[in-house]
Amino acid sequence: MSQITITIRKNGPYFISGDDVANVKLVDADGNVVQPKNPTKISLCRCGASSTKPFCDGTHSKIGFQGAEEAARQFDVEQVK
Repeated sequence: MSQITITIRKNGPYFISGDDVANVKLVDADGNVVQPKNPTKISLCRCGASSTKPFCDGTHSKIGFQGAEEAARQFDVEQVK
């Protein structure tokens, strides 16, 4: 079994990759299995605005989503001013 990698994309989704991505099982809060459209490439929404949750639909780029790392950095800069 190959390693599955979850990459946190800067100001974007969680991207799941690896040879065994088809074996990743996504389950919602009620225990229902959620099937991705493309089980070989899975991008999970991190901004909360996707219309295809839990999957990413690219909305993060339209709303100016900033990942927690960038948002915290900006907050720190603002506090110094």
